[in-house]
Amino acid sequence: MLSKDIGIDLGTANVLIYIKGQGIVLNEPSIVAIDMETKNVIAVGEEAAKMLGRTPGKVRAIKPMKDGVIADFEITEIMLNTFIKKVKGKSFLSRPRILICCPSNITPVEKNAIKEAAERTGARRVYLEEEPKVAAIGAGMDISKPTANMVIDIGGGTTDVAILSLNDIVTSSSLKVAGNVFDQDIIKYIKDKYKLLIGEVTAEDIKINFAKVYKSDKKQKKEIRGRDLITGLPHTIEITQDETEEALKESINKIIKATTNVLEQTPPELSGDIVEKGIVLTGGGAMLQGLVDLLHEKLEVPILIAESPLTCVAEGTGTLLDDKKQLEEDQ
Repeated sequence: MLSKDIGIDLGTANVLIYIKGQGIVLNEPSIVAIDMETKNVIAVGEEAAKMLGRTPGKVRAIKPMKDGVIADFEITEIMLNTFIKKVKGKSFLSRPRILICCPSNITPVEKNAIKEAAERTGARRVYLEEEPKVAAIGAGMDISKPTANMVIDIGGGTTDVAILSLNDIVTSSSLKVAGNVFDQDIIKYIKDKYKLLIGEVTAEDIKINFAKVYKSDKKQKKEIRGRDLITGLPHTIEITQDETEEALKESINKIIKATTNVLEQTPPELSGDIVEKGIVLTGGGAMLQGLVDLLHEKLEVPILIAESPLTCVAEGTGTLLDDKKQLEEDQ
């Protein structure tokens, strides 16, 4: 049995697994469906995601990761075990070294919880790395030189803003405002304005395929179906694109404020590098329509989106696993 290295992007929304020599072998939602009476696991990942908001009373679709950290230790362990077994079957793995990414500002207790969950899956050694650093590497940035590289990683549970130089984070900020909060913003806006209740799946669809956070179009409309809170009956409404800008405004402003704070704490020499090289956006939130233009206007520096923002972190784990010396130094 071969022992290969595994990189895991343990995200609030999705788990991605990278195997050395094979690339990304798994990309599934961080969801577990449980029978609450028997406590048996019914489905994990893709299968469990299909049940979200559609399960009978005794079945619950649980998201064990919250804001980039483990909210339910037991369920996270089950989820990790299932995913690792899935890729082990394809790759004949035994006791691999595992590299897991976590948000930059989590506590030592939260770090230990992530480490323990991975160790219980049978790992020979578990390494932890900070997400913005791995995202920058995955986006193709050379962070080994004494020049600044800046990344904004907008995931499902957290947004990490970091400036990196000489293989380390110079200044960073991690805030619990990201994709999941954007979904809740849309749900709340439609509930308050139209007295219509929509589910997370609908909200996510609006966010990905319709919402725009800068120079949105009043004429662009989308039909939304949900439950009327007054009559209790199914109901259909139309929302305009500028309403999505309004719904997301507060959360986007928090990300801009956090980015501004990080820039203000940066040594002047490094600030000059950022003006020249710009800021790279990674994570699913990087794909929000209008975000690049809005950030460019507010921060007055070039804004670029990574080539594959959704898989940057997982790809970065692959690069780091190749650099054993750097990996050992970071621990």
